[in-house]
Amino acid sequence: MTFRVIDTETCGFNGGVVEIASVDVVDGIITQPMSDLVCPDREISPQAMAIHHITEEMVEDKPRIAVAVRRYQNHPFYVAHNAAFDRAMLPEMNGQWICTVKLAREVFPNQPSYSLQNLRNSLQLDTTPPAHLHPHRALYDCYVTASLLQLILKETSWSAEEMVALVDRPTLLRTLKFGKYRGQKIAEIAAQDPGYLRWMLKSIDNLSADMRYSLKYFLQN
Repeated sequence: MTFRVIDTETCGFNGGVVEIASVDVVDGIITQPMSDLVCPDREISPQAMAIHHITEEMVEDKPRIAVAVRRYQNHPFYVAHNAAFDRAMLPEMNGQWICTVKLAREVFPNQPSYSLQNLRNSLQLDTTPPAHLHPHRALYDCYVTASLLQLILKETSWSAEEMVALVDRPTLLRTLKFGKYRGQKIAEIAAQDPGYLRWMLKSIDNLSADMRYSLKYFLQN
């Protein structure tokens, strides 16, 4: 099996790619690292700059994403941590997408957080990103995501097609991430205050498909 693990860094939550990187996982081996800085179509926000440390000066003479993305295209399977975000940043990609956040929730259900760095630490991922990089640089995060994918494949023996199918259906979330019960188990809230969960389903229009599915699941079980 061959996967292209991909990551982007952006100007902020609203987009504007400033870096793209990938590694390939071929029969379980991490290979072919690629990385490009990108001149974005907007200013880099101070908040984003504080996270990835990519400055305007670093990208001012770099190609636009429409040019930089070309050598990353034409792969059958793309893997990303929170793939919905990277997929939105890279509409040019024509392969199928696999999300390691969703996979990790299925395989490792009791994690306190599914952020990439938390999973790296809590699962003790065997990964060696390039020494000159740091978390939230695209290539660094690709190495960590690839190591997470390796562990998931070891634990499950899922095929690429099985992972695509799993990612396409709602994932069961176990912890509420917002509201007055933030940080508490949804199962416990369903037992103690089911009316609150029913209110969320009725009143909050922008609940994710995963959250809506999870609230209904715990209310019925």
